Amino acid sequence: MSKLEDILQNEVASEIGAIAAEAEAKAKAILEEARAHAEAIKANKLRQLEAEHQAAVRRAESAAELLVSQARIAARGQVMDQVKAEVSQRLQKLAGQPEFGDTLQKLAEEALKSIGKAESVLVNPAQASLLNSWVQSRGLKLNTDPAIRDGVRLVAEGGRAYVQNALSERLERAWSTLSAQAAKAIWG
Repeated sequence: MSKLEDILQNEVASEIGAIAAEAEAKAKAILEEARAHAEAIKANKLRQLEAEHQAAVRRAESAAELLVSQARIAARGQVMDQVKAEVSQRLQKLAGQPEFGDTLQKLAEEALKSIGKAESVLVNPAQASLLNSWVQSRGLKLNTDPAIRDGVRLVAEGGRAYVQNALSERLERAWSTLSAQAAKAIWG
């Protein structure tokens, strides 16, 4: 019986070995499939993270470009404000010069043509003497107003209408054109 036992034992061992080998092969296949699946998930996640990173970089670059553009626009605006302030200051200095009388008379003539018949002229008190002879030659009354800094205001007969002609107002009206020319001269 020992032979039979040995044969049975060998058959059982052989079958156990085959089952174990089959189980080990299945385990290796499952492990390889799991590794391949994990690698695919990892590669997909890496691609996704890289795409998100690139999108974040593009957004950051766009935001930075926008900030730089806004800073340039603000700086240009400040420069143009300084240019306008300098021009206004120079106009005010010009209005304080004795030679301003000729300019003041020209401004008054333009206002007179615009209004037709006038009864009086208002001018800054400091500039009244510059316009006195012009006013007398036209038969108008000369009044002063400290609010008028660099020009004249002609009041129509009856006092219902007036025309103001001043350098600062002309600058305001022409500023969009002048600022474009100044910007072109400064920045090309």
